[in-house]
Amino acid sequence: HVQLVESGGNSVEAGGSLTLSCAASGFAFDTWCMAWLRQAPGKEREGVAVIDSVGRTSYTDSVKGRFIISKDNAKNTLYLQMNTLKPEDTAMYYCAADRACRTVGYGRSWIDDIRRLARLTYWGQGTQVTVS
Repeated sequence: HVQLVESGGNSVEAGGSLTLSCAASGFAFDTWCMAWLRQAPGKEREGVAVIDSVGRTSYTDSVKGRFIISKDNAKNTLYLQMNTLKPEDTAMYYCAADRACRTVGYGRSWIDDIRRLARLTYWGQGTQVTVS
């Protein structure tokens, strides 16, 4: 069965860096769509970064230039390198996966706008990031 286990969350000062990891198992990691999402208290969950099977990526505007999503297919692991962290990055971060990255409806694709990414089926339990 599909398993996603996040790690690497921590409390850091503003301006610092963290790298989150997501260990995946139970599916063909190299062919699936993988993403990081986050949810802050009192806010809706939002897509942070997504990467598809051929390495195309998309980021939410607030993290562009600061965060990098990557994956190591040999290790079945997804990463999120987070630099220049801000207090507004404080949230629970989730790893998510699905067989393909799909765009909801018609119009701009998820590549151009991460908000257009269809909800992914499988989720991890999350890892907390706190920036002060």
